[in-house]
Amino acid sequence: MGRQLISSGSAWEGKIGYSRAIRVGNQVHVSGTTATDAQGAVVGPGDPEAQADYILQKIAAALAEAGAELSHVVRTRMYVTNINDWEKIALAHGKYFGEIRPATTIVEVSKLINPEHLLEIEAEALITD
Repeated sequence: MGRQLISSGSAWEGKIGYSRAIRVGNQVHVSGTTATDAQGAVVGPGDPEAQADYILQKIAAALAEAGAELSHVVRTRMYVTNINDWEKIALAHGKYFGEIRPATTIVEVSKLINPEHLLEIEAEALITD
């Protein structure tokens, strides 16, 4: 079983030793993903729904590069800096996963790597077809 590493192109990947996603066999694990664009700017500052939407698009792209789809996702984990934003974030999540309904966790954390990041999402997929 080989390891397929999916890169975002971030200089941090090599420095700290991580991948945007990794596929091993029929499993794909997507690292914690924030609303940061390719130039390093935060997308949707102050808007948890916009950040969630952007993050889920990034996750979908990483999955596609690994040969998976959102329909293969079996678990998501959402880390939020303000639990009062849970409903906006969860509704954005529902736009992508309403029919798929993966196991999901949402927890509040004290802070993320950038103070403008309101949430971080990670995903696991199992390719069964």
